[in-house]
Amino acid sequence: MALPTALRAFRHRDYRLFYAGQGISQIGTWLQMIATSWLIFRLSESTFLLGLSAFALQAPFLVLGPLAGVFVDRMDRRHVLLATNCVAAMQAIAMLTVVALDVVEPWHLVAGNLVLGIVSACDAPARQSILIQLIGGRQDLPNAIALNSSMMNAARFVGPLAGGALIAGFGETSAFALNAASYLFMLAALWRIRAGGASRAVPQGSLFAQLLAGARYAFGFLPTRCALLLLAATSLTVHSYPSLMPWFAREVFRGDSGMLGVLVGAGGCGALTGMLYLATRPDLRGLLRLVGMMAALAGAALVAFAFARSLWIALPALYLAGMGAMLVAASTNTVLQSIVPDELRARVASLYVMSFLGMAPIGAFIAGWASERVGPPATLAACGGLALLASVAYAWQYPAIRRDIRAAYEKLGLVTGRA
Repeated sequence: MALPTALRAFRHRDYRLFYAGQGISQIGTWLQMIATSWLIFRLSESTFLLGLSAFALQAPFLVLGPLAGVFVDRMDRRHVLLATNCVAAMQAIAMLTVVALDVVEPWHLVAGNLVLGIVSACDAPARQSILIQLIGGRQDLPNAIALNSSMMNAARFVGPLAGGALIAGFGETSAFALNAASYLFMLAALWRIRAGGASRAVPQGSLFAQLLAGARYAFGFLPTRCALLLLAATSLTVHSYPSLMPWFAREVFRGDSGMLGVLVGAGGCGALTGMLYLATRPDLRGLLRLVGMMAALAGAALVAFAFARSLWIALPALYLAGMGAMLVAASTNTVLQSIVPDELRARVASLYVMSFLGMAPIGAFIAGWASERVGPPATLAACGGLALLASVAYAWQYPAIRRDIRAAYEKLGLVTGRA
């Protein structure tokens, strides 16, 4: 039976296995993330520690991500993913143990996030660059990226809602336990996947030369340079909001962990909607225009949320912020993965991960620090305003971006006509 165009990547057995295993594991990860942030705030009542916790989880993407990309380009990507998921499972078991024994302290949670961040920084380039091998070529790659992003954002929507309800009903231990169990599904899927071998050619030269080759490709081409810089600016500003959600849940909307799940889930629902839209697009045309528009939308929505005192305003604002920010990220990734040479795939993917996930912890850390001084509402309003300014700078360059990316698409035979 022929699949709809929006689901065409599911024709490939290995992709189906990867999608299912990763989907279950991602829900577990969000359960633990919600439990961790709520537990830190309950134990410390410090927005600074919330920011520090988010920083510890994602800072390794900025430091280790590019180095990981060099090594992933040399290795069997399936083996890399098996190793990283085994270590992540052990981290989940360790966190479950300290929570279940009721000996947990805020520093345990921050340290646990740091360990998970280091593992994830090595995992992400392999996860991004293996997609083309799971589907056997470039033809279905944009759809595979969009569906993969849809799945991860569905987890971002379901995980916080389920996590908030679990914590309210059964305590934080239940969320940590389910996350530990979820890794079994990912490991089983990876074990059955056949694809994921090493790159065709082993990168030559020193470590620095290999890093430079990936950076020269990604930042030496105007469209990808501008898209990555806008992604970094959006991640630094808009993606700082989840770290402050426990404060808004309790202090503004007078709720508990369930309210936290609703607030974070609203952003996840918006992100999921954006990814479903991306999956229905037939080709790459217009994606870089979309990047600029969605960055502006995300910034404006964050300003609206910062001053909202009613859920009727706050939830739609978070929905739009989540949709806009994730469309910036996924559209940039789709363009990059569609045009990059195979021998540079993991290194370029690591630069994307660095711009996306590596900048978010810096934003979360700064937001936590600023919130202690000027308050979370003013902090998020400033973040939204900066995202708007970045989108204006991108729009100024867009005519040149459009011209250059159209030439690249036509050279590769990816599209004809306008980009």
